[in-house]
Amino acid sequence: MYNNILDIDGIRIGQVEDLKGITGCTVIISEKGACCGVDVRGSAPGTRETDLLNPINMVDKVHSIVLSGGSAFGLESTCGVVKYLEENDIGFDVGVTKVPIVVGAVLFDLHVGDHTIRPDYNMGYRACEVASSTELKQGNYGAGCGATIGKFKGIDYATKGGIGSHSIKLDNGLVVSAIIAVNPFGDVYEGGSIIAGCLDYDKKNFANTVELMKSGVNSKDFSMKNTTIGAVITNAKFNKAECSKLAQMSHNGYAKAISPIHTMYDGDTIFAMATGEIQADINLVGTLAAQVVEQSIINAVKNAESIKGIPAYKDLK
Repeated sequence: MYNNILDIDGIRIGQVEDLKGITGCTVIISEKGACCGVDVRGSAPGTRETDLLNPINMVDKVHSIVLSGGSAFGLESTCGVVKYLEENDIGFDVGVTKVPIVVGAVLFDLHVGDHTIRPDYNMGYRACEVASSTELKQGNYGAGCGATIGKFKGIDYATKGGIGSHSIKLDNGLVVSAIIAVNPFGDVYEGGSIIAGCLDYDKKNFANTVELMKSGVNSKDFSMKNTTIGAVITNAKFNKAECSKLAQMSHNGYAKAISPIHTMYDGDTIFAMATGEIQADINLVGTLAAQVVEQSIINAVKNAESIKGIPAYKDLK
């Protein structure tokens, strides 16, 4: 096992970053297509094709999930993914061509690097070209390149976020995995203790965002510079309604690892994909999904590296 999302057969991951823009995108490819659902909990989302995933709508399989930096500008990267997939004969067959079904979500990282450089058509296309079924880098890669954590007092007191992944495999062959780009307004916790988030004025300790809010302190920055986005993928056999439920239950992993979560300043989104190989109980898979999401968030933090003076977990230990 890779102990990450590549433990799911038939999945490839491609990641590209721009270190001047300090941004990037992560592309998940399922060439055969897989059933997919979504759950958006944050109140400042940026997404593509989420209406298609409503269980009452026709198309039930997607060929790619794109996680991107760049705020709304970053949605352009999904168009490069569409082009790559069409060129490789991957998509929903409509007779004259195959239409790739590509869904996506973006996070806000424009304040970290050069805000004029964002994930675009070319970056999305390149991410598909380098997609691998055997290698996945965590930390400052793909959509996690410009991710930061704990922006209550502004970027000067934030710590570095990133992208992380984790999986669980049971003896019966069931695999549940997640990949998460961690860029929340709130702080990240492990075992009840903050491991990344808003720093105190000495920049040596954590200020604790929830306690700041409770004390009546107001955020001093434009606070919609956030959003945690990701995907849960399992080899279970689920329909769109079950995938939607899985996405909903997966948000429990966000709540375990991040506080505050799902604020007006976050666009927190989780896609849930099922490749349809093994019968499984949605209650079990949803419970495991919360666990792999939580651990993916922690892995993102622990693999992150400092950038542009923004300290990482490794610097604060």
